[in-house]
Amino acid sequence: MKSILSFSLAVLAAATMTACGTQAPVATPNAPFQAVQAAQIQRAALAPSLYELAYSARQNAVFVASSGGFGDGAGPSKVLRLDPQTLAVQAEIALPLRGFGVVLDDAAHRLYVGNTTEGSVTVVDTASNQVVKTVALMDKVQGADGKQKFPHHLRELLLDPDNGRLYAPGLSSDGSALYVMNTRTLALEKVVPGLGAVATGIALDAADNRLFVSNLRGGLVEIDTRTLAITKRHTPGADQVLNLAYDAQAKRLYGTDQGLASISERRQKAEPGFVPTPGNRVVVLDPATARIMASLPTGEGPIAPLLDAPRQRLYVSNRGGGSLSVFDTASGQLLQTIALPSHPNSLALDSRRNVLYVTVKNGRNDAKGSNESVVRIAL
Repeated sequence: MKSILSFSLAVLAAATMTACGTQAPVATPNAPFQAVQAAQIQRAALAPSLYELAYSARQNAVFVASSGGFGDGAGPSKVLRLDPQTLAVQAEIALPLRGFGVVLDDAAHRLYVGNTTEGSVTVVDTASNQVVKTVALMDKVQGADGKQKFPHHLRELLLDPDNGRLYAPGLSSDGSALYVMNTRTLALEKVVPGLGAVATGIALDAADNRLFVSNLRGGLVEIDTRTLAITKRHTPGADQVLNLAYDAQAKRLYGTDQGLASISERRQKAEPGFVPTPGNRVVVLDPATARIMASLPTGEGPIAPLLDAPRQRLYVSNRGGGSLSVFDTASGQLLQTIALPSHPNSLALDSRRNVLYVTVKNGRNDAKGSNESVVRIAL
């Protein structure tokens, strides 16, 4: 994800199948980090309003959502299927509604696409490149202005294959909720309210049957995945935790603490005495207590944390800073900052070949409605 708040709020070919079917070498976990050079970075401007993406090992393809943009002149929304080596568009899958966040169930050949402003999720068959179904998760309600609207905006999508579920935090400043979709029946299973104002990040600890959801009021909620009931509430000391990643091996929770001045200023006006936390960092949390174990400085406005546990790497897109931070998770050391202007957003990893894919959104100086980019980095 990777920021729905931000919705509103290049490379030498490496490690892939060749035309004759031979395999290129595969990167080795725990190998010493080698600084990424310009020749390893490839970039392609593909479509307007690109958001999240996913790499499919079974299809050997990258899937990226294009919302088509906003306003009367916006183009159609679609999922682009890309060649993972060249970033060439192999197929365009038309979406019935505007798509933003995505999550892949590679074993089932399914890509779930969040229709953020439309209260639903569209299911795509990745083998046939066809839409299977659009699942409505909520009905419109009458707002304070008398207009009909959806009560929540869907943000990150998270798959729980063991329980056959898809989790989608629905954010609202009036109070957020978790929407739980059954992936076997493709129907809404339950809505869990009480997540606080502007719920954003989500992470799963499958072994201990718990789900973590962060909000932009300094809160962290724990949900039991067996009962779908809230079991704990924490205040971790980081008030803008946008996205989460869980390290099952080390039993640590990573959160990007944005530190956006605009959010802090609004809270200071609404809550006299509020003092913002530093931001522009990743906080490493003890999942049992939400105690901050470490604070890792990033570039400005960190968005998406992506964990590669076998290689002990954490990648973080810095939307405001126009960069990607690479950390060693064993030591917390910043290994490299890679420039990716203007606004790096979402991340996906081909873990076998050690190739990272990044969506990069346009900046203020780019032509309105112009194509945004996907970047491929051979690590």
